[in-house]
Amino acid sequence: MKLNLIERFTILQVLPKEGNFATLNIVRKLQEALAPTEKEFNEFGIVQENNQTKWNEKGIEVREIKIGEKAIDIIVEELEKLDADKKLTPQHMSVYEKFVKNKD
Repeated sequence: MKLNLIERFTILQVLPKEGNFATLNIVRKLQEALAPTEKEFNEFGIVQENNQTKWNEKGIEVREIKIGEKAIDIIVEELEKLDADKKLTPQHMSVYEKFVKNKD
């Protein structure tokens, strides 16, 4: 799946914090895949300032992130919950379109 840095951070924020063992195992592996690597931290100039994460313009570039079928199902489920609860924000829109709208 091609994702930019903000989309990766957005997905990390919507992942479930609780679940069964299998789900949490998939979530843990997904978190590792989505989190920026040490190389990306340097390349994107990622810094924490006043509880905000900032990066340079390279962060808008999309990168191929390997996401398994079950992990995609978890992401879709969480995004659909946010939609049903009317808790989607503008930040969720591109991720929602990639995972929910384009899943068919």
